[in-house]
Amino acid sequence: MGILKGYRVLDCSIAMAGPFAAQRLGDLGADVVKIEPVTGEWQRHVAAGGATGNKINVSFLSMNRNKRSLAVDLKNEEGKKLFLRLVADADVFIHNYRPGVPKRLGVDYDTLSRVNPRLIYVSMSGYGEDGPHAMRPGQDLLLQAMSGAMLSAGRHGEPPAPAGQYLVDAVTAYTAFEGALAALLHRERTGEGQLVEVNMLDAITTLQMQELSVFTVGGKPQTRSNEPHAHVYIRSPYGTFATSDGFLALAFPDYHRLAEALDEPRFADMDAETDGWDKRDEVFSLVGEHLATRTTADWLSRFEAAGVWAGPVYGYKDLVDDPQIAHNGTFVEYDHPTEGHVKTPGFPIRFSKTPSSVTRGAPLTGEHTREVLEELGMADGEIDALADSGAISCGDDQ
Repeated sequence: MGILKGYRVLDCSIAMAGPFAAQRLGDLGADVVKIEPVTGEWQRHVAAGGATGNKINVSFLSMNRNKRSLAVDLKNEEGKKLFLRLVADADVFIHNYRPGVPKRLGVDYDTLSRVNPRLIYVSMSGYGEDGPHAMRPGQDLLLQAMSGAMLSAGRHGEPPAPAGQYLVDAVTAYTAFEGALAALLHRERTGEGQLVEVNMLDAITTLQMQELSVFTVGGKPQTRSNEPHAHVYIRSPYGTFATSDGFLALAFPDYHRLAEALDEPRFADMDAETDGWDKRDEVFSLVGEHLATRTTADWLSRFEAAGVWAGPVYGYKDLVDDPQIAHNGTFVEYDHPTEGHVKTPGFPIRFSKTPSSVTRGAPLTGEHTREVLEELGMADGEIDALADSGAISCGDDQ
């Protein structure tokens, strides 16, 4: 049995952060009903990387497993009534509308908590529910840029490099997931529902707990160097280096061990805690000259023997094929009725008695509308009439 079996989640979110958070709840057994417009959620129509799929693009597929789709028009009076009937028995409601939109739609916390005082209402935004930046677009790259993190790596004077994944969206999703679980625990103890507010700016800022404390408490400024160090607050050498056939990552080694591995006596006469900072560019450049002369495998073997922390720089194929990934069961595989065999990252937490599972792939638009409304006690004729009026879509033509 899933750890959240018996809980119902209403997912009114779009794009990545909200749907990812709701999917995590579904992975643990919650009944997640994706409430989407009759034309389908926005990300159904936006294919990252051009991976369009058959009937469901890969972006949507990756964020919406373990959900049922109820396609309903919340601006339609009858559609709104149906939604509120679902709210009455729901446990969690998740949205990532812009501030002000829930009130206009009549799905704000005050309204829904009157319908269901036990409801856990998770509101996700870009910068906060109010304040000077509240109406700015909450887009991942823009939040990465604002977070300060980009200026902790790379060369002085060069444009900062963003993360190679949708970092802020993912961190915000996990923050909302944790918030929902904590609020459910509180409700189990007290019977009280509550409002849970999560925003992308705070999520990515608090992720940098150590770095920002070094700045605010330690008074150390962010100072990028001429060489491409991986972090402004760690001594050299620290970063990625080119080898004769690829790249490797090297992490703040002991200088005597580094001298042994590189066969470079100059490091034996240096002090890591002084020269590693005062001669940061010189050290980085010297290491780079040596590493360019041999293969990645050769250097990794030498570093392992010398007790130097180093590792390969993977591409996605390397990662997927790695034996530790296979051992951990990091990816899940299942068959989807329209998209075929799916292999995708699974749920990262192991529970000895309540493991996560994939019970269904991402749904087609409105695929479960009829099923969900039948659970409300509605007859086929009543559902057909609502579909004819445009209040809902049952996905019958897909």
